[in-house]
Amino acid sequence: MPHYKKFARIYDALYSFKNYEREAETVHALVSAHKKSAGNALLDVACGTGGHISFLKKYYAVEGVDLSEEMLSVARTRHPEIVFHRGDTAKFALGRRFDAVVCLFSAIAYMKTRRRLGAAILNMSRHLAPGGVLIVEPFFGPETFHPGGVDALYVNRPELKIARMTIPRTRNGLWSIKFHMMVGTPDGIEYFTERHEGGLFSHEDYLQAFSAAGLEVLHDEDGLMGRGLYIATSAPA
Repeated sequence: MPHYKKFARIYDALYSFKNYEREAETVHALVSAHKKSAGNALLDVACGTGGHISFLKKYYAVEGVDLSEEMLSVARTRHPEIVFHRGDTAKFALGRRFDAVVCLFSAIAYMKTRRRLGAAILNMSRHLAPGGVLIVEPFFGPETFHPGGVDALYVNRPELKIARMTIPRTRNGLWSIKFHMMVGTPDGIEYFTERHEGGLFSHEDYLQAFSAAGLEVLHDEDGLMGRGLYIATSAPA
């Protein structure tokens, strides 16, 4: 099932701390440095509400794909001029290739298993033009994910109050985070929960997936927000 059903409408407010403009500029610099293809078509996979697209569209002919119809609804309202597709990261088939494909904000972790991780990397590589660039931002791995502590995030605006609390867990070899959300507006106060689970992939897991897809890959340990970044290229024509 897609995530972010009730989450989607408050997603941008909750993650307003992210500097999408700075991250998009970093992605653009990496694409410019590594891309060998001649075009400027970019696909944002697991694009969410289109936060990065707001800035990447300055440089590229952008399209987006995401599994959550609720997130896509927000993205389409935000960017009515952009084409968005609904699809699974490991299975979508758009019938065309792009000079750059990006999968950011650790969305790749939702693949859960190594098999699905490999399928997702291979699927994204199949949408790359010869000499194109694939950029993937991982989540924490087995050695860097620390379950147990309580995490809280707050939004305090005149007409919107949000409190999000989580206690990260591991179970069945996955990370598991149950989001407890309290949302207040002048219309009332709502409480709901959403459980998200994903794979605890190691650096070696990622390298193997890129290699199996026939891509050359570089690893930036810091990345956009301290989680690292993989920059992979397909062979030129």
